[in-house]
Amino acid sequence: MYFTDRGIEELVDRRGEEQVSIEWLALRLRTFVDMNPEFETAVERLSSFLARDDEDDPED
Repeated sequence: MYFTDRGIEELVDRRGEEQVSIEWLALRLRTFVDMNPEFETAVERLSSFLARDDEDDPED
């Protein structure tokens, strides 16, 4: 288990039943980067990963 899995598990535990829009997610990511600019690259990479279609994934 990666260290980040704890945060992912917390997200599922707290908000797993919710449905959110992409606009809401984008706003939360922007707010996070505004508060934590050192994570800009990681958020950009995650956003790009989520934006791509599964068929575009080079690992498959």
